[in-house]
Amino acid sequence: MSDYSSEAEVRLQKLKALKEAGINPYPASFNKENCVAEISAAKDGVKLKTAGRLMVIREMGKLIFAQIADQFGRAQIALRQDEIGKEEFKKFLKYFDSGDFIGVEGEVFTTHKGEKTLLVKKYVLLSKALLPLPAKWHGLKDEEERLRKRYLDMIANPEVKEMIIKKAKYYAAMREFLIKEGFIEVVTPVLENTTGGADARPFVTHHNALDMDVYLRISVGELWQKKLMVGGLDKTFEMGRIFRNEGMDAEHLQDYVSMEYYWGYADWEDGMKLTEKLIKYVAKKTFGTLEFKIKDFKVDLTKEWRRIDYRDEVKKQTKIDIEDTSVKEIKDKLNTLEFPPKAGQPRAEKVEYDEFNDVGRGIDQLWKYCRKNIVGPGFLIYPPKVISPLAKESEERPGYVERYQLILAGSELCNGYSELNDPLEQEERFKYQAQLREAGDEEAQMHDYNFVEALKHGMPPTTGLGISERLFSFLMDKPIRECQIFPLMRPRTQEHKNIKTS
Repeated sequence: MSDYSSEAEVRLQKLKALKEAGINPYPASFNKENCVAEISAAKDGVKLKTAGRLMVIREMGKLIFAQIADQFGRAQIALRQDEIGKEEFKKFLKYFDSGDFIGVEGEVFTTHKGEKTLLVKKYVLLSKALLPLPAKWHGLKDEEERLRKRYLDMIANPEVKEMIIKKAKYYAAMREFLIKEGFIEVVTPVLENTTGGADARPFVTHHNALDMDVYLRISVGELWQKKLMVGGLDKTFEMGRIFRNEGMDAEHLQDYVSMEYYWGYADWEDGMKLTEKLIKYVAKKTFGTLEFKIKDFKVDLTKEWRRIDYRDEVKKQTKIDIEDTSVKEIKDKLNTLEFPPKAGQPRAEKVEYDEFNDVGRGIDQLWKYCRKNIVGPGFLIYPPKVISPLAKESEERPGYVERYQLILAGSELCNGYSELNDPLEQEERFKYQAQLREAGDEEAQMHDYNFVEALKHGMPPTTGLGISERLFSFLMDKPIRECQIFPLMRPRTQEHKNIKTS
């Protein structure tokens, strides 16, 4: 039996002994009046009542020092035999372990080493931990295990808890900004008959009550929010989870939180100005700075957000004119393109791309190569109409659309445009997308007849923006999976059996 199993068995025996002694190891509540961090800030003689997890216990004869922790910090407590009595002192030594939750009342004093400490007058067990905390968690190299047991990662690594708090500030700041700008928050369906608002492969599930297959949404209600514009609302936004049944990498997951806003009587120029203000506001509120290190780039959001012309940039980097090219030429070029070697890498990296048989998809693959060489901040503008089925065509640049994407550290981190509100043109674009789907393109958009019907009742000029939690992960300079609190993990064999048989 391993040491881990042996300790777990000892703790089970302690639990049994607690119950036999008439001590409830899992009481329903505790009146916690102070957070643990107040111990370190209080003056000597101040009385506090707090609670937290026991982290370290050190016995020194008739004195016990322990460290407790809660959401706001850690601090030291002390139990002295002549203060709490011999029986209570022995009971603590007999039943308590690191990992247990404890409630304490006492008085603050300063040790001879200068550390603020709570001298305990009373204590109570709040939750008996039956498994020990992992030893030397910092030395554990298995990232999968860290993410699978994120609660342990949080206990051992305070920066994980800080990240979770930052993420809450990130969404709160975004919501605060939009509400100040006059937007109202809405909630639209997650289950849909037809997916819309993005090029992505959806998840499919079955609705038992209606006996029909439905899709999990791939956007935060884009087509629904535009129907609200038809209905007479001028400014709406929604934050919520979206689902895309695609690949996983450092920047992409299958389910994540995103925000989309829609603004009537405004165009993409208005959208770019508002989006820049929004991102700067959220970054400053969340991180306290507008300067970031992201991957191998230094990104300064205070610099001018330049405009990057789609056609010009592709031509500059690849020598291909997207107005005069073919599937073969694009594939030939992609097969020769390389990324410069990064620090510590011996050679350049070949470009990998998704297979395609359509020029529009090929152009998109070329752009995905080009964007990786751009630091930003900047807005990519004027992508071709063929890859933008929901954006309004530019009057100044026929064949291109009034669409923008924020480029930071080689990636696209938001997507906005002047919304197409011509119902007949929208119908034609949906028909083209349907042809792509019939030809095997699972990411092409579906024809949404109900949305076209809504447009036929008239939608005002509108601009919209989508921005996901990928921006947060970039500003944290971490893979997106590490920035989710509980990312989806492949179950272990036994867990998988439990799922199947439950």
